[in-house]
Amino acid sequence: MVSRRQFLQGLGALTVLGTPLTALARGVAQASAGNGATGSMRAGATGLSQYVDVFVGTAGHGHTFPGASMPFGMVQLSPDTNDAGWDACAGYHQLDGSIMGFSHTHLSGTGDGDLMDVLVMPAQGPVLLQPGDRGLPDRNHHSRYDGMVSPTAMLPPDEKPKPGKGYRSRYDRSSEHARPGYYEVRLTDHAIHAELTATERAGMHRYTFGQAGDGHLLVDMTHGFHDHADVPAVVTDAELRLVGNDTLVGGRRVHQWANGRHIYFAMKVSQPIMRATLYSEDQALPSDTRKAKGAHLKATLHFSQVSGAPLLVKVGISAVDIEGALRNLDAEMPGWDFEHIQQAAAAAWERELGRIRVSSQSPSTLRNFYSSLYHTMLAPTLFSDVDGRYRGMDLAVHQLPEGQHNFSTYSLWDTYRALHPLFTLYQPERVPDMVNCLVRMAVESPKGPPIWPLQGVETECMIGHHSAVVIAEALAKGFTGIDHQRAWPVFRKRAFEDDYRGLAYYRKLGYLPSDKEHEGVSQTLEYAYDDWAVAHLADAAGAHDDARALRERSRNYRHLFDESMSFVRPRAADGHWLEPFDPRGMGHSSRWRDFTESNSWEATFLNQHDLYAYMGLFGGQQAFEAKLDGLFTTSSDLPADAPPDIAGMVGQYAHGNEPSHHMAYLYAYTGAHYKTQQRVRMLMDTMYAPEPDGLAGDEDCGQMSAWYVLSALGLYAVDPVSAHYVFGSPALDGAELELAGGRKLIIRAIGNAPDKPYIQSVTWNGKPRTRSWIGHAELAAGGVLEFHMSATPNKAFGEALADRPPSFGAAAGDSLAIAAG
Repeated sequence: MVSRRQFLQGLGALTVLGTPLTALARGVAQASAGNGATGSMRAGATGLSQYVDVFVGTAGHGHTFPGASMPFGMVQLSPDTNDAGWDACAGYHQLDGSIMGFSHTHLSGTGDGDLMDVLVMPAQGPVLLQPGDRGLPDRNHHSRYDGMVSPTAMLPPDEKPKPGKGYRSRYDRSSEHARPGYYEVRLTDHAIHAELTATERAGMHRYTFGQAGDGHLLVDMTHGFHDHADVPAVVTDAELRLVGNDTLVGGRRVHQWANGRHIYFAMKVSQPIMRATLYSEDQALPSDTRKAKGAHLKATLHFSQVSGAPLLVKVGISAVDIEGALRNLDAEMPGWDFEHIQQAAAAAWERELGRIRVSSQSPSTLRNFYSSLYHTMLAPTLFSDVDGRYRGMDLAVHQLPEGQHNFSTYSLWDTYRALHPLFTLYQPERVPDMVNCLVRMAVESPKGPPIWPLQGVETECMIGHHSAVVIAEALAKGFTGIDHQRAWPVFRKRAFEDDYRGLAYYRKLGYLPSDKEHEGVSQTLEYAYDDWAVAHLADAAGAHDDARALRERSRNYRHLFDESMSFVRPRAADGHWLEPFDPRGMGHSSRWRDFTESNSWEATFLNQHDLYAYMGLFGGQQAFEAKLDGLFTTSSDLPADAPPDIAGMVGQYAHGNEPSHHMAYLYAYTGAHYKTQQRVRMLMDTMYAPEPDGLAGDEDCGQMSAWYVLSALGLYAVDPVSAHYVFGSPALDGAELELAGGRKLIIRAIGNAPDKPYIQSVTWNGKPRTRSWIGHAELAAGGVLEFHMSATPNKAFGEALADRPPSFGAAAGDSLAIAAG
């Protein structure tokens, strides 16, 4: 399996130009003014769901899906338009032009692909067993946020697809509508109206055939994401079995990104099956065959006179076994009432969206906010059956204690930054379940602490071991019922013993040498932050000597800081700086990159936990602030080998990828908080639009959206483990958050307007507050936070040392100086 980074490296030989910010802002503003198609896509939605556009991110490179799911549900029942290549990571792109079918599992906004399990496609006429060609060149689509421009690199936006012969169908875009928990479309090649809805572990389809005669369903167990169009998904241990005249069950193992995962299903239909045919390697098996095993299996279920009444299909899934899929299906969908299931899904989404009720005079702000909030609840995903069984990271079947749940789809390199901090505010009762799941994974997995776990398999995608951050954050914020003690031995072993991804060099030299390890600069910096997090686990376990050692080691960033240039940069094992060095470049050599989806400009500001000591390496806060200004104001030019998800450029700040996400908030630590206010408001205005090409990069399982949600509320967790939030520039006029224990947090932005991004003053529970930050414990206790906004900055707000956020556990004036290594 090609890793996310290796795959992106293959896309690198491109001509790259920066996107002018003024043009980008103009394009987003035009999109935000309203899009007729987008508005119609919310048809039928009521309550807060009317502000959710599930199609946000389904064009450009947002990699989202528009189908039906429940909040944090196991099933994501959605159309697939393509199953190969980077822009097919979620199975759907709005410009692909045809639909292959409807599958039951999808990833939301990732940069690597997998899943798309149990594809179902309705049809009439001859049975076609291959989907047929998409009818577009094998290239990525274009996005307004692209940091690169090349006539041959991306598909032109007006490229017309010409689908080849197969079971895929063209569809009527004007008939495609979706809202949380519901999707519908008209498949024009067969005049079939398809509707989808879901419970947590099952999906229901409703197909209304517009033409008389017989019809059939194709179930394709070979379908799934694959990296390259000419290399199909690798499937083993597939099985299909017919039960009676209304049920098909089966399963398979898939060896793609999550190599070796298990998935099983149980399907029931509302009309008797007139005839069924099983296929192996696209060859029909004898007509009396009731079960089949192999690698490449398919089935066709035939029905008589399908135009008389809608054909309903319900499918339960499980990672445990077929019996688990049947049990999930029977528990959650005992009947055939499509409307009842859809209404229950709508009510569930309304409850979750209603945890944060906001006000704004801007319709586009409301759509941005609630579309973002919706996307924060598509991962992590439920990964245990109704009886509490689940498949663990050792691929064995385990039993949960009563009342607990297991989860999957933790995009931790991304989501530790904003999504998990957001959950601690508005999903507090889910936090112990989700964090205990990470603890279980660490104990069960032969590969140690979770990095990017997906359906019982460690993908090892991305760098660091940021599950430590999520666990340490929950500990720092006082969440109970989490087995931190059980986690500590696993994370201690990783920190002090494991010979894993350059950690031996890290422990010996204090950094990863870039002549010995790929992405050595980024890995060093992220291991340093993980040391900071693991130190908190050590203290909680009573291992205080280990905690002290880890805190000291979390300052290893200094070994890669070149004081003569004020950049972090690649270093060799013998200590010399590697050449050539270009702060915009991906690295010193064509052998591999020295940075993870970033460059030296971004990596220089990756420090989240030790800002005041770090400023000393620059020569003080003023020099640090000037360098930070440069990040946003330097040229956006990038080299030809820059990966496509370095996008959404403002100078060398790249909002389309996660390493940049905290950087606009760093001005709070220099006392120039007004610059944070200006830049954060600018980013909200230019990097988000309530339309399909409305995200500056991969949505990344809720992180891109969580950044917007928190920032629109006026908050951001620069260092989640600190349990503090830095103020920004609230985009909303007001918000009310439901907190644990029935408490409420009320946020008001008095005098807020598009041309008033600056905070004049802040009050907390009616008392003036001059600090530019607030603690989680204060917010979680409930209260009223008021921002008074203005068109002109109050440069004194947050300027005093006493008013700046703490860092490394100390106030701004108490930090110790350190020297570069």
